[in-house]
Amino acid sequence: MRSVYYERQGTAAEVLVFGDVPRPEPAAGEVLVRIHVSGINPSDIKNRTGFVSKMAFPRIIPHQDGAGIIEAVGEGVAPERVGERVWVFEAQTKRPGGTAAEYTTVPSGNAVRLPDVASFETGAALGVPAMTAHRCLFADGELRGRRVLVQGGAGAVGSAAIQLAKWSGAWVAATVRRPEQREVARQAGADLVVDHGNADLARIIKAESMNDGVDRIVEVDLASNLEIDLACLANGGAISAYATHGAAVKVPVPVLASMFLNGAVRFVYVYTMPVAAKRRAIGDITECLKAQAYDPKIGLVLPLSRTVEGHVAVEAGLVGKALIKVADE
Repeated sequence: MRSVYYERQGTAAEVLVFGDVPRPEPAAGEVLVRIHVSGINPSDIKNRTGFVSKMAFPRIIPHQDGAGIIEAVGEGVAPERVGERVWVFEAQTKRPGGTAAEYTTVPSGNAVRLPDVASFETGAALGVPAMTAHRCLFADGELRGRRVLVQGGAGAVGSAAIQLAKWSGAWVAATVRRPEQREVARQAGADLVVDHGNADLARIIKAESMNDGVDRIVEVDLASNLEIDLACLANGGAISAYATHGAAVKVPVPVLASMFLNGAVRFVYVYTMPVAAKRRAIGDITECLKAQAYDPKIGLVLPLSRTVEGHVAVEAGLVGKALIKVADE
């Protein structure tokens, strides 16, 4: 089968190879998925560069997320699943074969039925961003009638957080860094979009929330934003941090100010989320899709042979999701 793979870590241009590799077969409890669209996440970049860890396998087919059709099942999986449209998550977690290929095998539970109203492109944009956003939003309770601040509202996780929060009945504010990102956050459904560098950010957020502040903050850069987050947080609120720019980054927390707020800082890493949290995320994401309330911004679609360009675009700060069209190349 055609695939993109690497056998050493490094830059995209140096290590990503487009070529043929053996097609996998599903083991017990697994399904074989014919990938139509593969999604690129920042964590895929970090795995390739060695940011997270050294290579666990001699050859890796990258990408955790994708969407396609189940073509075969392993022992113990209902044969009725053959022909099912699915979105795939964590395809390359603790495994060598991700979705940057014509076929991938995953545990049956990692291939989730894709509602008919959702395209394969939408399905490939779920996984990491949608499940991360869900954990950030719902780990500390329901959101209906609550207020949410999304730091970095134009990013993949940020945009997913806006849409899931609005679907759940929350009021949502979002910050952006560049002018072209404002419309992305607005289209995702943000009630308020504020420039990240605005010196009056906390005052604006407080004014829009009757001086109570926000109940949840979805945070892309806790080290830089903690002070402003605390200034925006409501009593009893929670900040959920899901990303870091460096493996050794440390964040000094002002204890007394946080105590006065009865506030919490939660750290979210999608790959080690509790199983129960993943199941709830899958259920809610499915309902959001059925309601046609999830429409990710697609920034780039490339054929499998041009995957290197997709990785470079993500590293350069592409606005919107980078997708690889596998089936129709």
